[in-house]
Amino acid sequence: MNAHISIAPIAEAQSGPAAYRLLIDGKWVDSMSGRTIDRVSPAHGVVVSTYQCGDRADALAAAAAARKAFDKGPWPKMTGAARAKLLLDVAAKIEMRLEEFARLDAIEAGKPIAQVRGEIAGAVDIWRFAASLARTLHGQSFSTIGEGKLGIVVRDPIGVVSIITPWNFPFLILSQKLPFALAAGCTTVVKPSEMTSASALLLGEILIEAGLPAGVVNIVTGEGSAVGAPTVESADVDMVSFTGSTKVGKSLMAVAAQTLKKVSMELGGKNAQIVFPDADLDAATDAIVFGAFFNAGECCNAGSRLIVHASIADELVERVRARTGRVRVGDPMDEATIVGALISDDHAGKIGGFLESAKRAGASFAVGGEAMQADSGRFIAPTIVTGVTPDMAVAREEIFGPVLSVLTFNTAEEAIAIANGTDYGLSAGVWSRDFDTCHMVARAMRAGTVWINTFMDGASELPFGGFKQSGLGRELGIHAVEDYTEEKTLHLHSGGRPKPWVVDAI
Repeated sequence: MNAHISIAPIAEAQSGPAAYRLLIDGKWVDSMSGRTIDRVSPAHGVVVSTYQCGDRADALAAAAAARKAFDKGPWPKMTGAARAKLLLDVAAKIEMRLEEFARLDAIEAGKPIAQVRGEIAGAVDIWRFAASLARTLHGQSFSTIGEGKLGIVVRDPIGVVSIITPWNFPFLILSQKLPFALAAGCTTVVKPSEMTSASALLLGEILIEAGLPAGVVNIVTGEGSAVGAPTVESADVDMVSFTGSTKVGKSLMAVAAQTLKKVSMELGGKNAQIVFPDADLDAATDAIVFGAFFNAGECCNAGSRLIVHASIADELVERVRARTGRVRVGDPMDEATIVGALISDDHAGKIGGFLESAKRAGASFAVGGEAMQADSGRFIAPTIVTGVTPDMAVAREEIFGPVLSVLTFNTAEEAIAIANGTDYGLSAGVWSRDFDTCHMVARAMRAGTVWINTFMDGASELPFGGFKQSGLGRELGIHAVEDYTEEKTLHLHSGGRPKPWVVDAI
């Protein structure tokens, strides 16, 4: 790893930040308050974006525009084929501007540029997959419910959806929600993170260019309490789709309960990789390092716990330590960088607090454990914490940083108990050459995704979401569009009443 990180200047240091506006009812507008937010690149230390600082009034105006577009506009009434055509056009336009999207997310989130290119390419695939579902969304019919009767179950778009997204995968996570809501015929209010809003606003330009009707997608930037919460409260909004921390998710659920909105939430994770003695240790080692330190650990799916059989613990930890030493931490705009900067000073301080707590609890660091020196920005060395017990905070709480906690086990039952012994249940990994072991452990894991002899793979066709306090509902997968619909039963009868309820007097 780099002893000192050199950060090359970016164009914004000379040209100044890009300025953005809100998208409400098909028009680019300033916030009603006139206030703005400056986003400083977490790696480069210069202001790269200036957003409108939306507040309650802007959020409610956006919700009203989405309500009008749903109740009176053409989008919910269009054919699935027509909606699919527009989504495919949007996907093509995103692909054409892939480098622009990647650069925005890299400089605003501190993410390695090579990594973000892959995220944008993945998002393009999701938009195309959602387009296919727009054409295949269907209901059911029942002709066996009685003579002269026919039952038809149709799926109507649920209505207006509030989409609230985080800073760690700005465009990818938005793309796990928005195209499916649009495929179903819904209208939306999008609230991106106030730290990484640029790619969402660039998408707004593309949606207008593609001919999306006014009001179908509204994008309001600002802080969560000022913009996100009012949309969750609003009677104009029918559903909330949120990705973020479990703490915030709980508070939004409480607000949504006041109007009984449908909620879909992808929240935190404390994900384990369980490694048995017969595993392919070369493959497991690489996957462990990738799972723990990808995106600087700022990932709900991060493999932040290594649960390894005691008989191979020393060997595997040494392999992981050696491979971690080859992880290149550095300037996000450097093509060779695979771990970039942390999102903010506050977040870096939180991670540091967990590391101090681990030391006080008796754990030690096989590697890392400290901030890295750089020309600018915030970087923490990828860290392996050993001597961890299941009761420690580093083994139970989501750190959201480049920190891997190592625990040991002697039996499969013990490994399962450790892995399931947190409030979270988002994902997990199992490593063994024995099919029976993999199958038994995977079935016993209380997690929405269990990877077997791999980690953090994915596909648009596979549903994603968590058990327990990792969330509610699923994103992606062949049923993703259905999540944005309501089922309606049409019960038809032909002919007269077969048996009158009120009998005429004789």
